[in-house]
Amino acid sequence: MYSATHEGDMSSPSTSAQPCRRFSLEEIQSATNNFDDKLVIGEGGFGKVYKGRITIEETSHFVAIKRCDYRSDQGASEFRAEIEMLSKLRHCHLVSLYGFCDVEKEMILVYEYMPNGTLHDHLHKAATHLTWVQRLKIAIGAARGLDYLHTGFGTHQGVIHRDVKSSNILLDENWEALISDFGLSKIGPTNQSLSFIDASVKGTFGYLDLEYFYTGKLTRKSDVYSYGVVLFELLSGRLPVDKKYGEEDCSLVRWVQKCVKERKVDQMVDSNMSGIFPKCVKQFVQIAHPCLSSVPKERPNMTEVVASLQALLKLHEQLEASAVSPTGLTSKMHKYFGLSPKLNSPKLNSGIDRLFVFCVCLLFLFVPDI
Repeated sequence: MYSATHEGDMSSPSTSAQPCRRFSLEEIQSATNNFDDKLVIGEGGFGKVYKGRITIEETSHFVAIKRCDYRSDQGASEFRAEIEMLSKLRHCHLVSLYGFCDVEKEMILVYEYMPNGTLHDHLHKAATHLTWVQRLKIAIGAARGLDYLHTGFGTHQGVIHRDVKSSNILLDENWEALISDFGLSKIGPTNQSLSFIDASVKGTFGYLDLEYFYTGKLTRKSDVYSYGVVLFELLSGRLPVDKKYGEEDCSLVRWVQKCVKERKVDQMVDSNMSGIFPKCVKQFVQIAHPCLSSVPKERPNMTEVVASLQALLKLHEQLEASAVSPTGLTSKMHKYFGLSPKLNSPKLNSGIDRLFVFCVCLLFLFVPDI
């Protein structure tokens, strides 16, 4: 298994890595109540994830403990890759690895605990729904994390994540997005093109860059494509592949391409989402759609995506501020009629409707306490 440079921490001699502690199996068993199923907070092909509490340098921490399934063909290699990657990288939008345990057949990773779980669960399973601003900020956070990986800031090496998806975007107590799961990642110098010919294509169906799938050429733009799928998942609330929409529309990417071609971008908006302006929908699609280009060179890089999404957030804030006039007339109108200045607001179609609203406006102006 993976060996540490000395007892208690692990680092690579080629980097100034942060210490990564090696935990004993007894510590892990104590933290998980001997892998009690009641503490399971996640489960997949890799194994189970437990919520636990562990002491590090005399301080108690809530942690997420991933117990990898040793029977997995890729288990050992992905386990080593995860330790190597997260020991080198530190960023506020990447999940932190506290340590690992590799006793006998056990492959266990100990991460900081994310109390709000995965983006996937909030989009597809949770009873409460994320607002537009929450989704936009999550998109920005994830983009910043990927930009850090791709540009190699502070590490002199770039990283291709290779499995960007909503279930690998975790949310902390402030709903900030952190990218997780680096078992499939590839690392290389940033002064090169950072591309690989990958004989064994890896990733998740529905998020996988088709150009990478067909050619085996892995680049940063492969991550950009997968991230583009996440953006439309955020906007629509739809799964990347969902058979309930029928054969023609089961693919989120194909459905998006059709909506863009037919200029029906308003139909992409999740009906459970509140607080989005039509102008923001249009601009969001203009940012996200190029990420899905079949030609990798036509996709933006993550630095450009971050800048564009930040500008979109600023636009939303400006529209939000201008939605209420200094007199408060607009907000009173919305409250009185039950209208919203945002997407899908009822329209006043007849002359009688407009005359009625005009009269009510005069009432609001001259009778301020109405």
